[in-house]
Amino acid sequence: MEIPVDPGVIATRRLAAVTRDGGQPLSENRRAADDLDPWIGRLVAAKIPTMPDTVISCGMVNDLAYVRSIFGARWTATSKEGRKQYEDQVLLFGPHSKFMPLTCEGHVFSAGFGLRAGALFALTGRSCAEMLDRIAPEDTFGLLQDDLREIHSGEHSPAEWTLAMEEAMRRFIAKNDPPPPDPVSTAFELQAFRDPNISPADFAEEQGIALRTLERTVRRDFGIPPKRVLRRARALDLAALLCGVADDAEEDELMLRYFDQSHLIREFSAFFGVTPKKFRSKPRPLLTIVLEQRQARRLEELGRLDEGAKRPWI
Repeated sequence: MEIPVDPGVIATRRLAAVTRDGGQPLSENRRAADDLDPWIGRLVAAKIPTMPDTVISCGMVNDLAYVRSIFGARWTATSKEGRKQYEDQVLLFGPHSKFMPLTCEGHVFSAGFGLRAGALFALTGRSCAEMLDRIAPEDTFGLLQDDLREIHSGEHSPAEWTLAMEEAMRRFIAKNDPPPPDPVSTAFELQAFRDPNISPADFAEEQGIALRTLERTVRRDFGIPPKRVLRRARALDLAALLCGVADDAEEDELMLRYFDQSHLIREFSAFFGVTPKKFRSKPRPLLTIVLEQRQARRLEELGRLDEGAKRPWI
């Protein structure tokens, strides 16, 4: 469905960019400040005022653990804990092994950040394996501290939301002095962006580590085994292409990652529960926002897009 944006708000509040094909609203997302970059993969803020009684049924697939502050709407998600409702609170989303259904009733007001692979463990001692497909309603990093709480409202801008989150993370890091994420996980994340068709055995050999060490590290920092991380990366890149938030110049490269059409359909369906044809048959507004921020991060990490440059899909 197309998000029905409230026309009475457009004139007075700056909205996020939209996709070139289809005009779907996108989030404002950017890289974190240099001092936070070792732990934060992406800062994200979506401010999309909707018409009264709007209900958006969609979902998401995260490849990172995400911290999100939600306000102005009621979210209903079906996670490993079952179907639950959330409203005006901070949530810790674990990475996903498959599509997580999500419904939003009201304005899409959300701000958050994705933790780099291994950052959840480095910052808190928790593994992504224990957070896989889960949502924890907890403000682990103090986003709603007294002097920051009032910023999380529709009266402030997405830029103010993300700056407040950076400030909260600076306090947390100064207090806890965490190590950076495991360099093996950092390298594996970049590899998934660059070429997810590599075999885990070949990657382990390049890193000079045992395959079992790689498997143990990746399961802790990604929540799933190495092969499935790479399969998910292929599926997410393809989904971004289908949603119109990928670089069209990469289309042939992305399609050639699959052996044939049956391989493509089988792999894609394993993560999204539908075939690519059915996936493309209707707009997926919330998922498009998630996929767009991942593609922007991916292209910047690979040096294919300068930070702050216009993205190919806008």
